[in-house]
Amino acid sequence: MIYETALTGVIELTPRRFVDSRGHFSETYNADTLAQHGITTQFVQDNQSYSRDIGTVRGLHFQAPPSAQAKLVRVLQGIIWDVAVDIRKGSPTYGQWVGCELSAEKANQLFIPEGFLHGFVTRSVDCMVAYKCSATYAPATEGSVRFDDPDLAIDWGINAQDAALSDKDAAAVSFAAFASPFVYERTD
Repeated sequence: MIYETALTGVIELTPRRFVDSRGHFSETYNADTLAQHGITTQFVQDNQSYSRDIGTVRGLHFQAPPSAQAKLVRVLQGIIWDVAVDIRKGSPTYGQWVGCELSAEKANQLFIPEGFLHGFVTRSVDCMVAYKCSATYAPATEGSVRFDDPDLAIDWGINAQDAALSDKDAAAVSFAAFASPFVYERTD
């Protein structure tokens, strides 16, 4: 099942799950099926993260062109609140965000195209998150914006001072100081 979000291009997907007495089976990625719904992104790298504690925040991250990344995010264990922020200059939704609860139980996924910040917060202990990326990791092009930036006003469901952050995320720039490398291109 495919669900459009309030940000054009950011899509929630829930693969069919086949359940029997042994457990369940899902086809978690099929390029042909996604292409039928307009997602033709070619993925070249798979990443996986583990977060031990509730309130672990990873993000808000991006990679600039020519190494910009689209992502397809899913949870293997636990629950997260996954967030995408439009950072395409000239976009009618520039600076707006959407959030989606992803869980292993629901088996839903979030597709985030290039031109968006991405981040998540864990809502359960021992979270395992996997995501496909359309470009390989390129440290020279990566950047971060503060997850708790007041201009974005993202509702993470936690107190900002309680967030478990990496040093890189704690030092991220404000949205006001951020110079986006992305430009909105109309598709209609």
